[in-house]
Amino acid sequence: MGRSVTRLGAALLAGVLLATGGGCARVDAPATEVPAPVAFPAEAADPTPATESEAPDEASPTPKAVQSMGAAPRSAAAPSPTASVRPTPRRSAPAPRAVPKPPTETNVPPKPPKPAPSGCRPTYKGEQASRAQAKAALTDAAGRTYWPTSAPDIRVPLNLMMATAWQESGWQSNIVACDEGIGLMQVMPDTATWMNQRFGQSYDVWDYRDNAYLGGTYLAWLTKYIGDMYFDADYRLDASLCTSGVLDSCLLNAVIAAYNFGHGAVARPGEPLAIPNPGYVRNVRALMSECVCLGF
Repeated sequence: MGRSVTRLGAALLAGVLLATGGGCARVDAPATEVPAPVAFPAEAADPTPATESEAPDEASPTPKAVQSMGAAPRSAAAPSPTASVRPTPRRSAPAPRAVPKPPTETNVPPKPPKPAPSGCRPTYKGEQASRAQAKAALTDAAGRTYWPTSAPDIRVPLNLMMATAWQESGWQSNIVACDEGIGLMQVMPDTATWMNQRFGQSYDVWDYRDNAYLGGTYLAWLTKYIGDMYFDADYRLDASLCTSGVLDSCLLNAVIAAYNFGHGAVARPGEPLAIPNPGYVRNVRALMSECVCLGF
């Protein structure tokens, strides 16, 4: 979270070790005023590996295929030749502002760390939470209201929470990446400290349930920060609001990109919205509808 890109080697290892069972932990009362996350448009989702001739993401490479984190695309049933197809009505949404408004949040998270050295392998600390425990934690985090006073309509979609956790860690609650990302949501220690201070919480980044809340908090904060600057406080993280093939067209894609590369690489005062890591965004968007984790 808030760091460059999950290392391919770590991702592959995550998929292999995902099936391990594990421990349990405690979480305190709901957060008072916390910010959050986003998703990928159905029509823009590409379930195939991202092998386009696009420039590689800046920093360490993102896994280019959904399968790199152990996800297997679900086979789609062949459409019936006699079935009538009704077009899905598109919801209207404002295009991102070419010139953003000044940010409403001036207390911002720390910059992401430098990429970890090549060849580094992740380590593990403590017991691994089971898939059922991880699912419960992510579901609870997605159901929270992070900005109850100033933006109560901000919600982090459950499939976004699940897909992000799968992309980041393969749902391994006890994994520690070479860049120091921790647990399910690969929360950076400095980012966890900042969020606890910003929102008056005391979440433990090593507790898998608190780790899920920290990831949800960061997604919510990014939703408000970018939504205020570029989308006139329209905080919907809805894939149907995205334009097919145009990654910088919707808040969902921007939030996903910022979770990986940091808010400063996506929302830049005085400049248009940027998506510096298209491969990562496409992976998470595909996982939001095709990840095997959705069926756990």
